[in-house]
Amino acid sequence: MIRNITIGIDVGTSTVRVVVAERVKDEQFPRIIGIGSAESRGLRHGYITNMSEAVKSIQKAVAEAEKNSQIKIKRAFVSIGGISLSSETAAGVAIVSRGDHEVTKLDISKAIDGAEETLELSNKKIIQTVPISYRLDGKDIHGRPDGMQGTKLEVKTLFVTCLAQHLEDLIVAVSEAGVDVINVIASPMAASLVTLTDKQKIAGCILANIGAETVSIATFENGNIISLQVFSIGGTEITKDIALGLKIPLEEAEGIKIGSMISNYPKKKLDEIIEARLSDIFELIEKHLKKIGRSALLPAGIIITGGGSNLPLIEDLAKHSLKLPAKIGTAEYFAQSKIKPRDSSWFVALGLCISGIDPQNGSEPGSINESFKSFKRFIGNVVKQLLP
Repeated sequence: MIRNITIGIDVGTSTVRVVVAERVKDEQFPRIIGIGSAESRGLRHGYITNMSEAVKSIQKAVAEAEKNSQIKIKRAFVSIGGISLSSETAAGVAIVSRGDHEVTKLDISKAIDGAEETLELSNKKIIQTVPISYRLDGKDIHGRPDGMQGTKLEVKTLFVTCLAQHLEDLIVAVSEAGVDVINVIASPMAASLVTLTDKQKIAGCILANIGAETVSIATFENGNIISLQVFSIGGTEITKDIALGLKIPLEEAEGIKIGSMISNYPKKKLDEIIEARLSDIFELIEKHLKKIGRSALLPAGIIITGGGSNLPLIEDLAKHSLKLPAKIGTAEYFAQSKIKPRDSSWFVALGLCISGIDPQNGSEPGSINESFKSFKRFIGNVVKQLLP
């Protein structure tokens, strides 16, 4: 019997995480059948700085996941984050081609291609393409326009991009670790599949992942992602602030931050140090929301994930800073799994599994556009030349 198994690999700045999931007939949710993790080495702000060290980290996490799941990992969905990850929005137009004026998927593709042609992609590659809204003969269309009749189709599209060099290095590293890359998906998009409900996405919300060296945010409205941004600040900055403020080693500061070490230092002073850096993070988020015209206008509020989401007072500070409802993200999607996510830092790897195992939930984030297909083929040839 063929098993419906998918693997997600999240190559983060501090940790590489691997999740193996299986879709079982007549069960609503996929089962997590194995996980693996390893300390990341050779990465900085989400991009690879030392290839050999990064490959070793991936191999170690993959080996642990293979041992736990009893599955040989050959192919996987991989996430990409880092400071070069961003999004651009553009509109394209296509004249309906059929004689009876019925809109087809070809017309939609032509309009999206027209939007892509307006972008200036200096040293960047498009990794995901998400249609946001449609207009037919000047009128807004709710849902997809396939099958409707009209003459002029307009499609507003969000393009998720990253530096070509960062994408190339990621694919090479995973390939050299012995795993074929099925597709590369933006980390915030993958995490949203686990964390956000359809109701939240429709009402309007922002998903913020506070990682070790980056904070990524994805904004949703009317069921679609409308913006994606990454900032070069994260939990490591809080650790450094604690070390400097309390005059203690970094290892001790990290233990105090995550709660694994009992602190004899004044709680008020510790809270002030943490709140100061968190305020900087939320100030960056607020500036971005103002830029896209969504400041204090997202009813479902901010949902916080990542290793930094466990910091004390983070929800209250987010509410005060952004004037929005705030909550810590949970993974309801995997509530019935025997293996439970340890914390929200696993949500990206879990989301990668959903994008591969459930086409309905992952069709847009998991889709590979033609430019990425050709880029992947190019990298495949590079990897072959590098292998012995």
